[in-house]
Amino acid sequence: MTTLGAFTTQQGLRYGLLGLPLAFVALPLYVILPNHYAREFGMPLATLGAVLLGARLFDAFIDPLIGRWSDQLYARSIRSVLVAGAVAALILALGFALLFFPPTHEPRALVLYATTLLVVTYAAYSVVSVTHQSWGAMLGGDEAQRSLIVAWREGLGLVGVLLASIAPVALGLPSMIAIFWIALVIGWIAWRSAVRPTGHHSATAHSPAKHMDRHNIWLPFSRSAFRRLIAVFMLNGIASAVPATLVLFFVQDRLQASREMEPVFLGSYFLCAALSIPLWLQSVKRIGLARSWLTGMVLATVVFIWATQLGTGDTAAFVMVCALSGVALGTDLALPGALLAGVIANGGDRGRTEGAYFGWWNFATKLNLALAAGLALPLLGLFGYAPGARDEAALQALTVAYCVLPCLLKLAASAALYFLIIRPANAHALAGTTP
Repeated sequence: MTTLGAFTTQQGLRYGLLGLPLAFVALPLYVILPNHYAREFGMPLATLGAVLLGARLFDAFIDPLIGRWSDQLYARSIRSVLVAGAVAALILALGFALLFFPPTHEPRALVLYATTLLVVTYAAYSVVSVTHQSWGAMLGGDEAQRSLIVAWREGLGLVGVLLASIAPVALGLPSMIAIFWIALVIGWIAWRSAVRPTGHHSATAHSPAKHMDRHNIWLPFSRSAFRRLIAVFMLNGIASAVPATLVLFFVQDRLQASREMEPVFLGSYFLCAALSIPLWLQSVKRIGLARSWLTGMVLATVVFIWATQLGTGDTAAFVMVCALSGVALGTDLALPGALLAGVIANGGDRGRTEGAYFGWWNFATKLNLALAAGLALPLLGLFGYAPGARDEAALQALTVAYCVLPCLLKLAASAALYFLIIRPANAHALAGTTP
C-alpha cells in the first residue's frame, strides 16, 4: 500500500478544490433555504421542520448504503468513481437550482415539490461527498499529514461558503446558482487530475466486490475507536447544527439587523474559520488532534455564553461572536475527519472500506442537521416564536434555542471527547500499547 510523501500545494489544490462547490451548496441548502421558504412562500415553521426532518432523515439513512456502493466503485476502478461523481454532480446542480425556483406556491404542492427535490438533491450531494472524502482518507499519512489533507478540502470549502454567504445578497439567487455550477465543473476536473490513492483493492484478487458488499457496511461499528469517535462527533455536530439552522432568525429578529449585515456576519464567521486552519494545524503538531479539537469546543462554548447577552442593535458585538466562533469552527472542519482517517488506518481498513466509514460519518452529520431542523423549529413555534416576532418572550425562546442549547451540547461533547478518546489514549500511551 502506497503512502504519500509530502503533500504539496498542487496536490492539495487538485484534491481539495471539489470541496469548494460542495461547501458552497451546503450553506444555501441548510441555512438559507429554510429561511427562504418561511419568508418568501409563507411555509409554517412546523411544516417546514417536518419537511426538512423527513428529507434529511431519509438522506441520512441512505448514506451508509452510498458508502458501501462507494467501496464497490473503488474496488472496480478509479474511473468508475469519477464517472459516478460526475453523474451525481449533474443531478446535484439541477436539483439545487430547481429548489429555489419552485413552479408553484400552492401550499400542498409546494410541500410535495420541496420534499421530493430535497431527497434527490441530498442523495446526489452524498454520492459526491462520500467518494471524495474516501479518496482523501485513502491517501494516508501520519496525524499531521492526514489533518493537512482534510484541511485542504475543508479550507477550500470555506472559500466556497464565503462565496455562498455573499452571493445571494450581493448578486441574487440566479447568480449564486451560476457560480455554483461553474465551481462544480472546475472542482470535478481538478479532482480527476488529483493524486490517486494506490492502496485500494481491485475487485479481482483476494478481496472480491461481492465479499466486500456482504460485510463492510457494518464493519466500522466493530471498531471500538470508531464507536467512541462517532459518539463525540454527533454530540458536537448537533451543537453546531442548531445555531446553523437558527442564525438568520436570530439576526433578523433578536438583533433586528439589516439584511445588508447578513453577509458580514456569515462572511466573518467563515473567513475566520478559514484563517484559523493553519493555526490549528500547528496546534496539532504540538498537542495532537484530539486536544486541539477539545480546545476549539471550549472556545465555542465561551463565545456562545457571551451571545446570550446580545439584543437589538448589538451588531458589532455579534460580528465578534461570529469571528471567534469561526475560529472554533476551524477545529470542527479540519480535525474530526483526520481523526477518522486515523481510526481507519489503525483498524487495518485503509484502502478497503473508507466508503463504509464515511457513509456512517455523513449519516451522523445529516442526522444532526435533521434533528436540529425537525426539533428546534417546531419547538420555537410551540413557545410562541414566528418569523418577524417582537414579543420579548418569543425572542427569549429564540435566544435560548440559539445560544444556551448549543452550549449545553458542546459541554457534553467536550466531556465525551476527554473521557472517551483523550483519557483512554493517555492510558494506552503509558502502557505502551495502541488504542
